[in-house]
Amino acid sequence: LKISIFVFVKKLVGADLQRLSVSEFKTVTKWPFVVVLDNVRSMNNVGSMMRSSDAFLCQQMILCGITATPPHREITKTAIGAEKSVSWRYQEHTIDAVKDLKLQGFVVYAIEQTSNAVFLQNMVFPNQAVAFVFGNEIDGVSADVISLCDGVIEIPQLGTKHSFNIAVSCGMVLWEYARTRV
Repeated sequence: LKISIFVFVKKLVGADLQRLSVSEFKTVTKWPFVVVLDNVRSMNNVGSMMRSSDAFLCQQMILCGITATPPHREITKTAIGAEKSVSWRYQEHTIDAVKDLKLQGFVVYAIEQTSNAVFLQNMVFPNQAVAFVFGNEIDGVSADVISLCDGVIEIPQLGTKHSFNIAVSCGMVLWEYARTRV
């Protein structure tokens, strides 16, 4: 005799999710972190990183160098409204953005592969504001910027490729940061 048990699962949509409106999002206290984009080429990556930054209540994004800024159709396509909720600003030189953040008391981490990097799962984040610098899809975070950072975080990889997509890396780093803060 075979007995099947069916459990009803309701997919949450719309009002079930109790999402903040853009105006509510702007008034909510943000987590003490900033995302810095160092010469990110893909507008789709910029938009996707805005979505991740929205999801984890990022204080601000700083878009540097060749990184495109909203409004732009390619950013909007992947940001799906996060370009309106997340506070962002443009700064021409990433080096200047990092120097400014350090003067404001941020601990700044490059997300990169270096000889002294700490694996993401081993990171102990300080109890102060942090900034995460994500680099160009081909060249990564520039060496000049890395030299100014307080540390480097590496996401370990097991396959044949030597890097994750930058937007995927952003999601992983922000998730790990948030997970260790709650």
